[in-house]
Amino acid sequence: MKPLLLYNNIEFDLKQPSPWNEKDMLTDLDLDTLFKSMAGKDDVVYEVVKKTISTAMQNDAGTIFHRQEILKDCIANANSLHALYDITVAGLETRKTGWLGVFSRHPSGVVFDSIHTIENFVNILRELRSVADENSSKFNSEGFKRFFGMLQDELTDDYLAEIKEHLNMLQFKDGTLISYNLGKENKGINPQLHAYHAARKNWFQRLFGPKPKFYTFYIHPRDESGARALSDLKNKGINLVADALGKSVDHILHFFIQLQTELAFYIGCLNLYEQLQTMQAVYCFPEAMPSHHRKHSFTNLYDVCLALKMHQKIIGNEMNADDKNLVIITGANQGGKSTFLRSVGVAQLMMQSGMFVPAAFFYANICSALITHFKREEDVEMKSGKLDEELNRMNIIAEHISPNSLLLFNESFAATNELEGSEIAGQVVRALTEKKLKVFFVTHMYAFAQHFYSSAVNHTLFLRAERKEDTSRTFKLIEAKPLETSFGIDVYNKVFVSAGKKY
Repeated sequence: MKPLLLYNNIEFDLKQPSPWNEKDMLTDLDLDTLFKSMAGKDDVVYEVVKKTISTAMQNDAGTIFHRQEILKDCIANANSLHALYDITVAGLETRKTGWLGVFSRHPSGVVFDSIHTIENFVNILRELRSVADENSSKFNSEGFKRFFGMLQDELTDDYLAEIKEHLNMLQFKDGTLISYNLGKENKGINPQLHAYHAARKNWFQRLFGPKPKFYTFYIHPRDESGARALSDLKNKGINLVADALGKSVDHILHFFIQLQTELAFYIGCLNLYEQLQTMQAVYCFPEAMPSHHRKHSFTNLYDVCLALKMHQKIIGNEMNADDKNLVIITGANQGGKSTFLRSVGVAQLMMQSGMFVPAAFFYANICSALITHFKREEDVEMKSGKLDEELNRMNIIAEHISPNSLLLFNESFAATNELEGSEIAGQVVRALTEKKLKVFFVTHMYAFAQHFYSSAVNHTLFLRAERKEDTSRTFKLIEAKPLETSFGIDVYNKVFVSAGKKY
């Protein structure tokens, strides 16, 4: 049995390789805030959402739609989802109570342990089937319909009763009947286990009843060698049964681990949904467009990580960048440019993970990779200058770029003077856009932004952080041409002049 709740035809692999730039992506977009909020105190949920979101750019439109439909079911039936997850976790907990130790290496120990484990699993499987029976009509997604149908078809009462019967037989309460052929030197070979149902006798029948019609021998209670030899014969005889039972346990255990893993993603999404509801923050299920298109439009998109940190709604932004390869973002310091850039990156990851996104409306084309190039703070261990470090990172990025990648630049190449920085940034951006890659670039370099603006490039959108006449920031971005100033004097006046300091 396979849950198939994250993909419609394959199982999700929690051990799959992470993207080469995962560390930078997590740092630049503050994704750990999102992961922790989704996970709560559940370590499994944390690991699963981290892996699913980090590897989201590998998903196709079919996978995204598959997950979205399942997630809609989960939101509509939250109690049922939690019931499924709790039952699955309880099933895995029963494995910890199994009879393990040095004796589990012997066939008899494996049989004993496996029977105990499977009996517990059968009870948990029956609970899963009950949830399917009670809730299958409430779920509309193809993923859950298939999952519940599998539980109902394969875990019938007759099937579970048959398992119980076989497990009871394999406990060998009436003894073990094993036949051997004689090999060289009269050694037993080719052991074969037989079904054996000995008639139960009371003490009077055992003492005075007829003697068995076959040869019998008894091992003296103090004959350790004889007892060991007899135990070896028994273990060889039940070895095939032990192997089959061990594989059965592994198969059922894998199912429960996989089910917990795949349900954990939706538990994390549901946790996030409940937090957004508490903040009365908007969300929507986005439309994932084909990768070869240039589609990117949204309304009221906000940085969900910032909202989770502040525990309140965040001002959102609107944008229509359809048919655009380049979005250049300029404007006032502390006007929300970096926050906007993070919101674009996080929303793309959430969309391609199959999640809802923090916006009232959102659609975008699927991207093959999400790459960030954000400015770094000065590092005392840095062996070269900040510009060298930025160029080295850009060189690594160039080696990993794939068609239809999305690149987010935040104040890149500003570690030198504006003339040089603008020239470097211009050459990098032109090379990327000529290859039809999608680029968002936050910058204070007027020469760089003005060059693209004056070129009247049709595939470029210019956004600017809004600043009111009274110098206040709205933290919204508007479509507008670049200005020569970033109004850094506003920050100076706020920090120094308003505090009564004179310099």
